Amino acid sequence: MTPTLATADMVGLSRLWADAPAFATLTLCLALSTAPVLCAMALDNRMFDGDSTWLKPLKFLIALAIYTGTLAFFARYLPADWRASPLWGGYVAAVSVCIVAEVIWIGGAAALGTASHFNIGSPFWNTAYGLMGLAAVVLTSATLVMGIGIWFNAGTGLAPALQLSIALGLVLTCVLTIPVASTMAAALSHHVGTPITGARLAVLGWSREVGDLRAPHFMATHALHAVPVAGWVASRLLPGPQATLAVLVAAAAYALLVVLMFAQALGGRPVI
Repeated sequence: MTPTLATADMVGLSRLWADAPAFATLTLCLALSTAPVLCAMALDNRMFDGDSTWLKPLKFLIALAIYTGTLAFFARYLPADWRASPLWGGYVAAVSVCIVAEVIWIGGAAALGTASHFNIGSPFWNTAYGLMGLAAVVLTSATLVMGIGIWFNAGTGLAPALQLSIALGLVLTCVLTIPVASTMAAALSHHVGTPITGARLAVLGWSREVGDLRAPHFMATHALHAVPVAGWVASRLLPGPQATLAVLVAAAAYALLVVLMFAQALGGRPVI
């Protein structure tokens, strides 16, 4: 299949429910759940750490909807026998349960006006924090499993460079995200240093005073988008071997960027 035909296949959203019904359904539910959270934000004027108490649940709903939607989209490139196997179905169910648990945990904490992340102030929240850390590892592992499956699938019909970029993007998402997230969890903070004025980047909310581990975490979790985009461009503009080389360079450069941002944050220096 040529890159042009592969691109046409990639935008065929009608396959989402056929190839990944659980992830597609979960994506829809997460997206629809933003509506009541937006209503709560409008009606509830409570603040937490300088923001609406409902801002974190809203951000996570959007982020997780994008995540599961991306997994549903890329599932079409897994081997057909994988998608049909009970083992895969059970694994997807486990990942989905972990995602739902994360949403309930974060939303419940917001409703109670308390922190979800880094909250070890009572036995209940301490236990919940540990369990949700495990759930985060399970849900992130889906990118590694899918990346490997796509990498070795000879029947994707994609241009080799594009297939490689999707696989590498998925694998890097897991490989880069877990160390950064684990560091935040162990430190019980996303800051490295103590902010004085609270100056933050607009929208993203990253500190402009001290190191902020959310910056490399954000970049790591979006490797599954950035690297495939690079592969799509390369497969359209370059001949096969050169496109594959370009994907390898892009993936390595993106990984290096995340590592450098991680080191910068650990050094207590802000992104900007």
